[in-house]
Amino acid sequence: MTALPGPDAPASPPSVSVSSAPLIPAPTTPAPLIPAPTTPAPLIPEPVTLPPRDRRPQPTGHRDPYLLAAVLFVAYATLSVARYRHMATRSWDLGIFEQAVRAYAHLQVPIVDLKGPGTNVLGDHFSPVTALLAPVYRVFPSPVTLLVAQAALFALSAVPVTRAAAGLLGRSRGLALGIAYGLSWGLQRAVDVDFHEICFAVPLIAFALEALLAGRWRRALLWALPLVLVKEDQGLTLAAIAVVVAVRARRSSPRTVPYALAVAALGAAATLATLTVVIPAFNTTGDYDYWAKVDGGFSLFDGAGTKLDTLAWLLLPTSGFLALRSPLLLIALPTLGWRFVSSDDHYWGTDWHYSAVLMPVVFLALADAITATRRSPRPWLRSYGQQLPAAVAAAALALSTSLPLRALTEPAAYRTPERVTAAEKMLAAIPDGATVEAGLGPISRLTSRCRVFWIGNTRGVTPDYIALDNTGGRYPDPVGHARRLHPKARYVITGARLGYVVLERRS
Repeated sequence: MTALPGPDAPASPPSVSVSSAPLIPAPTTPAPLIPAPTTPAPLIPEPVTLPPRDRRPQPTGHRDPYLLAAVLFVAYATLSVARYRHMATRSWDLGIFEQAVRAYAHLQVPIVDLKGPGTNVLGDHFSPVTALLAPVYRVFPSPVTLLVAQAALFALSAVPVTRAAAGLLGRSRGLALGIAYGLSWGLQRAVDVDFHEICFAVPLIAFALEALLAGRWRRALLWALPLVLVKEDQGLTLAAIAVVVAVRARRSSPRTVPYALAVAALGAAATLATLTVVIPAFNTTGDYDYWAKVDGGFSLFDGAGTKLDTLAWLLLPTSGFLALRSPLLLIALPTLGWRFVSSDDHYWGTDWHYSAVLMPVVFLALADAITATRRSPRPWLRSYGQQLPAAVAAAALALSTSLPLRALTEPAAYRTPERVTAAEKMLAAIPDGATVEAGLGPISRLTSRCRVFWIGNTRGVTPDYIALDNTGGRYPDPVGHARRLHPKARYVITGARLGYVVLERRS
């Protein structure tokens, strides 16, 4: 079932104004231009035959999506770089991905020592798509390269979302949904937690759904196919998109259905093969490490409150629950499914990057549902659908006051703290190519030029240096801690200031 067009229908036939003057002029007047009295002019013009309405979304406001994407890119990149300048990284993932991309950039096996000395990242998560960043990273070898690239990819996804919404609902409502999408909590949280591979999945899903709504079935499948290279679970998202294509194409294009079902089978098979064959082949244990996160006495009721909160955040501020009327929302089920059956509570909530891939699904499902409400016999539902884009945009703006982009309004975001300047000077004294065991803060300043291990996970490797973030007083005796980590080595403090400590191994 294809989507109905937007409100921009061809103009209605022009009306004719009939004067009160007699149709036959007085004899003294010049000969009239109208026919003789025996053939009076009709009062109503001949009906105009209108061209058939195109059921695909109509392009409107061509520049709006691109201008919005440009503004979002600046906002996302500024937030990411500001967090980096403050050494306020939220996890070790930025360092992990930089080590992988750095290896790709030098045409090497993607070894990620932060996960353990000699660990092949393809044995952890299957995300070969990150190799696309290697050429840019080779020119600009810095974690900032990854952060800016992620900002660009997230901003790019606003183009198909805004374009599709405007085609279905009109320029103003489409732009309102585009703004709400760009400010959505799922994208803001993802920007706030450094870099992750799902930044590639978000625009792929958005472009695929734009094509799906336009009835361009083959293009939708082609946009979705690369998802199998983004992360192991995204094959199921590909399968879900293909199933929705098959359902919507069954009347207008029956020949598409077998191809779509074949792609759905391919997506499911790709996930199964990746989890059971590909990843174990690169993993030193010969298994997929994350199976443990769905084992161990998990109950379906674990974290039920948090999961319900996540669903409420997903459906209320982003769509007013109207997205539930669109079959596109089925595409969100694989991601919600693996998250909610996991025993790791980090997956259940709204704090990390896991909901970013759901944002284009929810917002385009909303646009699709609003289009369907125009055929509803219920006036209140039609009115609700027409007013909802503005309400969703207003909600996104209001919620942003408590979301990460709020930091851009604070002057401190544009200044480098003194503690960071001091830490960078100490870390700069570590020579290129050295082996370093580091905590969370120093990692991002070292992975572009040193071999970096996670603190306490060197697995027998005795590093040249140890870099600690001791701003919280976690290490009251840094030398003693180094001795416990490496009893046969002797370390001395070479720098300590404002909570950061650097120790060097001495013979």
